[in-house]
Amino acid sequence: MAEFSAAVYQNEFLPDGGTDVHAIVSVACTGAGQAGQSGAGLAGEILIIDTSGSMESAQMEAAKGAAIAALGEIPDGVYFSVVSGNGAAFLVYPPVRSGPAMVPMNAQTAAEARAAISRLSSGGGTVISTWLDLAGLLFASVPEVTQRHAILLTDGENNETPEALDAAISRAEGVYQCDCRGVGVEWRVEQIRRIAQRLLGTVDIIPEPDQLGPQFAAMMRTAMSRGVANASLRVWTPQGAQVLFVRQVSPTVEDLTTRRTPVNDLTGDYPTGAWSDETREYHIGVRLAARSIGQEQLAARAQMVVGDVVATQGLVKATWSNDASLTARIDRQVAHYTGQTELAAAIQEGLAAKAAGDEETATTKLGRAVQLAKETGNDEATSKLRKVVEIDNEDTGTVRLKKVVEKADEMALDTASTKTTRVRPS
Repeated sequence: MAEFSAAVYQNEFLPDGGTDVHAIVSVACTGAGQAGQSGAGLAGEILIIDTSGSMESAQMEAAKGAAIAALGEIPDGVYFSVVSGNGAAFLVYPPVRSGPAMVPMNAQTAAEARAAISRLSSGGGTVISTWLDLAGLLFASVPEVTQRHAILLTDGENNETPEALDAAISRAEGVYQCDCRGVGVEWRVEQIRRIAQRLLGTVDIIPEPDQLGPQFAAMMRTAMSRGVANASLRVWTPQGAQVLFVRQVSPTVEDLTTRRTPVNDLTGDYPTGAWSDETREYHIGVRLAARSIGQEQLAARAQMVVGDVVATQGLVKATWSNDASLTARIDRQVAHYTGQTELAAAIQEGLAAKAAGDEETATTKLGRAVQLAKETGNDEATSKLRKVVEIDNEDTGTVRLKKVVEKADEMALDTASTKTTRVRPS
């Protein structure tokens, strides 16, 4: 049975007149088991494969091989479907017109699905909203499947309005999680990242088709290791307090602030999706009414809730003090993840400015990103930044934009911008 534990990192001391409390809540899960084995319902997987006309033969064959590799990681008994998408979405397997549109994995269904995938061909445009909507219908056709996850692969720009895609994402939100991958360099990171973030998934670039198979297999293994079907971060704050933000800050930066579901006037749930054996960190910011020197107050209670059961909790405290040696301290974890959040924003804003031809802003933002990557020990970000800018001084963030940059390197930097590093041991 899965067990959760929580630890809180903060400086609880506020100066005279101080109001804002910041804390990192670290949540660890052990003994998660396997997807669909918690007793809370069955697990289901949907593979969504781009079969638009831009999927040239090498990519199409690699995509089919990747889908087959992913199928090989699904344990017997887990329900699954395969969808192909171009200007519309099509159910590739199982071949049904009504009723349940997902089947349990076993030797026979695996063989039939592999044969159906092998017959796929490319053609048409790219309308991703239809792909997302079909996945939702497939999951709904099997109500006993409550742990719902999809993998989406695309290679090109979405041919519909942002409003149409956003509406489809909203319909899928809270229904299933979705990890997204883009193959090649003709797709738009911001489009696919929007899907992944709102559906509690991940996004990444797969530059070359021959990398598809291993990545798809790895994604499916990860999905199958999530034995906790769904959990929420429940945050209570006292009367009169204001929740400034709730963010996941590790292993990736994900802003959950607007995703709050009220439990009561003082309490709200924030979605975290399915869990494997892992640790995630959350940055909680709360604004209180200032109190007198020496007074103490519970600023927030953060609980991990599975179903209706509280699995663990951490307490965020506030104490007002006139001792500057106490109030001036910035907690190391809070400082680290504040820097990581700023790093993600600096990279994305810098690349957007570069694409818009604003070299001055791009240089400033990417220079700040280099500086933050150094300060927070994010070596992966530094490595990816070096492919986009010439670094003259990491400490000051002095950089020059490279004249020639591979598009794949820019996209890799963009997709990795939200990945964070843990605090290094002191």
